[in-house]
Amino acid sequence: MSVHLHWFLPTGGDGRTLVDRHAYTDGGIRRDRITPVSGVRAPDIEYLAQIAKAAEQLGFEAVLTPTGTWCEDAWLTTVALTQVTERLKFLVAFRPGEISPVLAAQMAATYQRISRGRLLLNVVTGGDSTEQKRFGDHLGHDQRYARTDEFLQVVRGVWSGRPSDFQGAHYQVEGGLTALPPDPLPPIFFGGSSAAAGPVAARNVDVYLTWGEPPEQVKEKIDWIRGLAEQEGRTVRFGIRLHTISRDSSKEAWATADRLLDDLDPDTVAAAQQALGKSESVGQQRMLALHGGSRDKLEIAPNLWAGVGLVRGGAGTALVGSHAEVADRIEEYHALGVEHFVLSGYPHLEEAYWFGEGVRPELAARGLLDAGPSPLEGVPAANGRPASAPGGAPLLVAGGR
Repeated sequence: MSVHLHWFLPTGGDGRTLVDRHAYTDGGIRRDRITPVSGVRAPDIEYLAQIAKAAEQLGFEAVLTPTGTWCEDAWLTTVALTQVTERLKFLVAFRPGEISPVLAAQMAATYQRISRGRLLLNVVTGGDSTEQKRFGDHLGHDQRYARTDEFLQVVRGVWSGRPSDFQGAHYQVEGGLTALPPDPLPPIFFGGSSAAAGPVAARNVDVYLTWGEPPEQVKEKIDWIRGLAEQEGRTVRFGIRLHTISRDSSKEAWATADRLLDDLDPDTVAAAQQALGKSESVGQQRMLALHGGSRDKLEIAPNLWAGVGLVRGGAGTALVGSHAEVADRIEEYHALGVEHFVLSGYPHLEEAYWFGEGVRPELAARGLLDAGPSPLEGVPAANGRPASAPGGAPLLVAGGR
C-alpha cells in the first residue's frame, strides 16, 4: 500500500494568517470590502491555476476543493482548472442535501469525460445546521446521514448502466440512469465521526477520511470503520486531512508555528471557540477537545500541532517539523492503514513547494510512493529555501475543510 499525496485548493481565499479564512469584513459576500490584513489573496481563477499547476508539477495526485457559503463552487471551478492541467485530479466536495443524486451522478459522468477521468468525489454530509439551512436543508444531524446513505445508494445504482429504481424515506427514483456511466467510476471519499456516520461509510464509500487526530485515536477510528465494513462484506480504504509546516530544520518549522500564534489575541481565540463549540459535528468537537481552547500544550503528539484549531473549523492540526520528521509522522499514520494524505498550508502556493521539495523526496526514498520523482526534485535550494518558492514572506498555515 503506497501513500497518495493530495493538496488543497483554497477557493475561499488564501493568505498568511490564521485569524480569518478570507479576511473579508462581511464574510466574503461582497468581495470589494476587504479587511486590511496583509497578504490576503482573492481566489481568482488565475491564482487557483497557479496552485493547481504547482501541485501537478510537484507530484501531488489531486487537490481537494471545499464546499460552502464562503467558497467558489467546487464543480465549476475545478472543471475550469482541468483545462490548464494535464494529470492532476480534483477531489470535489459537495453536500448531498443540495442536489439530486441522479443529477449528481450525471454531472460526475460528464466531468469524467471532460477531464478524461480526473474526478474524485468528497461527500460532505454537513455538521452545521445554520449552514445547512442557508441552502434550504432543515434536516437534523442523524437524518442528514440517513439521507446521505440513500443518496449514495441511488448514485451507485444510476452508475450501473441500466435503469435503477429506489424507494426510500428521502428519495424515490424510477428508472434512474445516466446515458453513459462515468469511466472510470469516481472514488467516493467521506468523513464523519458520529455513530450515524460509521454505517454510511461502511456501506457506501471507497475512502474514509478523518481529521488529523493523534495516531492512537486515528487507529481507533480505523478499527471502528474497518469492523463495520467487514460486517457489510466490504473493504474501505483510509485517508487523513492535515495541515503541514515543514522546513529544512525543526527549529525553523516551529518558529513558523509560533509566529502564527502571535496573530491570535485572547478575544479572537475565545470568540472562535465559542462559535465552533456550537457545531453539531462530532469531528469538530473532537478537534476542539485536542486543545481545549488553551495555548499551553498545542503539540498534542510528536510533531502534531493543534494551534490551527484555536480559531479555525474543520481540520485543526498540522504536522510541524523538519522534512524528515514530517515524513516520519506520515509513515507512522501509514503503518496504521492510512493511504491518502490530504494536505494544506498557508499560503498554499509556497507551502506546496516546501512539502513537495522537502517531504516528498523523503517519502520516495523510503519506498512509500509509487510515482516517479517530481520534476523539481534535485533542484538546489537557495538560502535555505526551495529554489522555486517565492522568497521573503513568512509561510503560515490556515484553515480549510
